[in-house]
Amino acid sequence: MSLVKKFATVASGTLMSRVFGLTREMLMAAALGTGPVADAFNAAFRFPNTFRRLFAEGAFNAAFVPLFAKEIEANGMEGAKRFSEEVFGVLFSVLMALTIIMELSMPLIVRTVIAPGFVDDPQKFGNTVSMAIIMFPYLACMSLAAMMGGMLNSLHRYFAAAVAPVFLNIILIGVLAYAWYAGHDGIAIGYGLSWGVMAAGLVQLTIVWFAVRKAGISIGFRRPRMTANVKRLLVLALPAAITGGITQINLLINTNIASGKEGAITSLANADRVYQLPLGVVGIAVATVLLPELARALRSGNLKEAGNLQNRSVEFILFLTLPAAAALLVMSEPIIRLLLERGEFTAESTSRVANILAIYGLGLPAFVLIKAFIPGFFAREDTKTPMIFAAVSVVINIAMALTLFPILAETGIATAEVTAGWVNAILLFATLIWRGHWGRDIPLLTRIPRLIIAAAIMALALSYAIKWAEPYLVAQAPVHVQAAGVFGLIFMSMVIYFALAFGSGGASLGMIRRNVKRRAKAPEPPAENP
Repeated sequence: MSLVKKFATVASGTLMSRVFGLTREMLMAAALGTGPVADAFNAAFRFPNTFRRLFAEGAFNAAFVPLFAKEIEANGMEGAKRFSEEVFGVLFSVLMALTIIMELSMPLIVRTVIAPGFVDDPQKFGNTVSMAIIMFPYLACMSLAAMMGGMLNSLHRYFAAAVAPVFLNIILIGVLAYAWYAGHDGIAIGYGLSWGVMAAGLVQLTIVWFAVRKAGISIGFRRPRMTANVKRLLVLALPAAITGGITQINLLINTNIASGKEGAITSLANADRVYQLPLGVVGIAVATVLLPELARALRSGNLKEAGNLQNRSVEFILFLTLPAAAALLVMSEPIIRLLLERGEFTAESTSRVANILAIYGLGLPAFVLIKAFIPGFFAREDTKTPMIFAAVSVVINIAMALTLFPILAETGIATAEVTAGWVNAILLFATLIWRGHWGRDIPLLTRIPRLIIAAAIMALALSYAIKWAEPYLVAQAPVHVQAAGVFGLIFMSMVIYFALAFGSGGASLGMIRRNVKRRAKAPEPPAENP
């Protein structure tokens, strides 16, 4: 199977999740706006979500996948089953202890870590604590699901793990629809969403558990023991968890800082949800597929194939993210107005969120490139170097956010995130080159400037087109008219960009159809049919 097909398999599931996530965000914005209940829910949900990225997805995608794949090659499926059961026993025990400790400490954690700015508002503070207590067990479910998702990825079964997150959004949309039908107030909606998050964790864990059984591995519980394999996993997982969750670390820190202003947390969350659509679809797909492919190529000693995988992935990323970044920068306000401005979400809220989204657009290529560069380290079992660079970017983020928040409010926090992201991407790329792990690729070097020029011309044309289409984009226009205007502009932008990209040689059908094709030396196990 070609890399493009594998990217597409993961991206299709991720796209479903992001589209349903946008729908959920639209309903939440209409029901709660950027008010105190929305702030409380978003702050409370940020905490288990951060831990999920730190100790589940980041760690296991980086450390577990290469070790699990190596175990399959060395000892077959029986050895892989034994290794997964050893890890499951330790992970389950640690998660239960962590959940109990965090639940008992939640008031202190909210007061000192999550949202110290809420302390002066007893109702908002109390709601945040209660919602966080309800949602925190979601971490345990998703951590175990991430482990099983890593197993599925190693077995070339990408779809189940990619589509499982859709059910979080489906359940929350169901909660919001019922709340609208029953006429619930904001507080009831917030608590309903919290219980929905908890239920979604159980549903997602069930989906991947059945998928792993279908793949031929039945995981039983073993008494937790620190075997040699588990110790090796922990050595790799700690720095990998920090590195993989760097964006979430920054978001948690920024949530803490933003709690000092009413509506700032929700404004950042709303913009993040929109910008996560291109970031998630492209970035997660590339990172999920690239890591096991790189690890496999390096173990077989095929350095040429490893280099080709990296270069073609970056080429594919820039081809898709540069126009998306330009579009977010130029037309963020019409997008936010169409998606969110209704009910409790006002024109002022649109302006605030659109400004943040435009800044995030500038950082989109950096955040996606990070996901392509990190596998170059993790596949070689080097998780410390990316962790150091992640720590540097956190320091930059904190310093800039604290400096800019009093001046620019939430847009200052977004600026800090984007700057930290670019620093991290540059450090990763420069180190890969310095170590000789990234060979010079003439096609890539010649195409990047052409893609940048194509995206810039597209952005210029789009800015003029927005002025012409302004009557169709204003809040007074009916929703279907706004939708026609926004999608018309997007279609026009795509035509201009693709014409310039292909016409200038920045992209070619061969780049998409042939260059990313991986010719394996040995046949792969049959992939799951989505």
